[in-house]
Amino acid sequence: MRGSGPLGQAALALLLMAAGARARPRPAAPRDQPRSNVVLVACDSLDGRLTFFPGNQTVDLPSINFMKRHGTVFLNAYTNSPICCPSRAAMWSGLFTHLTESWNNFKGLDPDYVTWMDLMEKHGYRAQKFGKLDFTSGHHSVSNRVEAWTRDVDFLLRQEGRPMVKLTGHRKHVRVMEADWQNTDKAVNWIKEEAVNLTQPFILYLGLNLPHPYPSPYAGENFGASTFLTSPYWLEKVNYEAIKIPKWSSLSEMHPVDYYSSYTKNCTGEFTKEEVRNIRAFYYAMCAETDAMLGEIISALQGTGLLGKTTVIFTADHGELAMEHRQFYKMSMYEGSSHVPLLVMGPGVREQQQIPNVVSLVDIYPTMLDIARIPVPQNLSGYSLIPLLHEKAECEVSPRGPRPSWVLSEFHGCNVNSSMYMLRTGKWKYITYSDGSSVPPQLFDLTADPDELKNVAITFPVIVHSLDKILRSIVNYPKVSSSVQEYNKQQFISWKQSLGQNYSSVIANLRWHQDWLKDQKKYENAIDKWL
Repeated sequence: MRGSGPLGQAALALLLMAAGARARPRPAAPRDQPRSNVVLVACDSLDGRLTFFPGNQTVDLPSINFMKRHGTVFLNAYTNSPICCPSRAAMWSGLFTHLTESWNNFKGLDPDYVTWMDLMEKHGYRAQKFGKLDFTSGHHSVSNRVEAWTRDVDFLLRQEGRPMVKLTGHRKHVRVMEADWQNTDKAVNWIKEEAVNLTQPFILYLGLNLPHPYPSPYAGENFGASTFLTSPYWLEKVNYEAIKIPKWSSLSEMHPVDYYSSYTKNCTGEFTKEEVRNIRAFYYAMCAETDAMLGEIISALQGTGLLGKTTVIFTADHGELAMEHRQFYKMSMYEGSSHVPLLVMGPGVREQQQIPNVVSLVDIYPTMLDIARIPVPQNLSGYSLIPLLHEKAECEVSPRGPRPSWVLSEFHGCNVNSSMYMLRTGKWKYITYSDGSSVPPQLFDLTADPDELKNVAITFPVIVHSLDKILRSIVNYPKVSSSVQEYNKQQFISWKQSLGQNYSSVIANLRWHQDWLKDQKKYENAIDKWL
């Protein structure tokens, strides 16, 4: 179906521009040149593997392709925590999740935390932001936080609606996610009406909800978001023939944490190949709509003559499994969930460059400060991307020396019944859980097994020991896991006490209500035993 629908004018203009581009390094901006403007477009749930071969064969993403042609794509960029708020907390703070204690979607940064945008504004940048931020504490549903707090309880309950697809509108229906389009319009108008007249550099942030799945009210009270929704217009951008149907382990062979995740996400039932293909196709169509919003921003910059003076960054908070490993959503260290897009173009950034180095979202903070020529604090977890983008030796620009050869991601939230830590270095991905001994670890060779179907931890005990040693030098993960368990219990006790006599009624009607109400006493007793 791909390519059979009409391309938007902005996207077509980008394709024409891209067709005339030649591979060449952009001249680096000398220190006495004006500081670059910066635009960061951050979407929600876009699988980073769609930005390069072979993932990019499944769907037309002309704006991302334009950025690749005129800039740089990172081939191994990762989230530091595969869920919305903790991931964004890492991006806005430059610190790993265990340092900010952003344990779940309810627990992020303090509202007065000094972000890179605050520092850029302090140092003369005009700052503007539109759309989804989601990096401070106190947000998301009660159900979401209670599920995270009670993940150590000895019960298994479905917490989501079954993933499904829904087609809306007609073949000319472009603006499906209207809230995102409205925020994109605001950003475009700001570029055309305000940014173009500024005498100071600017930093513009646009946060998009897409391609995050939509709410599923059919699932009943306190419903989650398990609906992949799009229009025929976007579905026509998808190449159905290129959609890969993921292989699944049998339920009995699944890693115990994967089984818990698949069950709580309502994915352990039967799914036909056609259902799985459609879920993936609709997800890719939602990615195409996201790409079009990025295109509107690039077109506005070009139309105002600002594109050549602006560093444009595109990324996401995490990916989307889209039925890989018998799961949807994120909350997993598998590639579909943890691998994020990261593309950069602008002054001094090499064109048509693909960078294989492992990087992560904590690198955004020092990169922003580097672009703005603000001294970078030494206590950050992240490293500036500028040396990689400009092909400079790291020691020339960073007193901290070269960036490490690994990235860290960790997860402490809902739909996973253990704290989870991932170290990615070279061809290896090492995943360990909880205290490092009570749950079996996983080791994947991503060169030989890019789909992560064969856990080789038992085969390579020396590699496991070596990677675990590196991980423990970064974070005392058994201690962190214990702290999270204590936090969860204390938060739940406070919440339960705040409800008084309403507790039984409220807890029964969270997202797990369909299972809970079958045996209410059993599940309350399980919680009492845990407490």
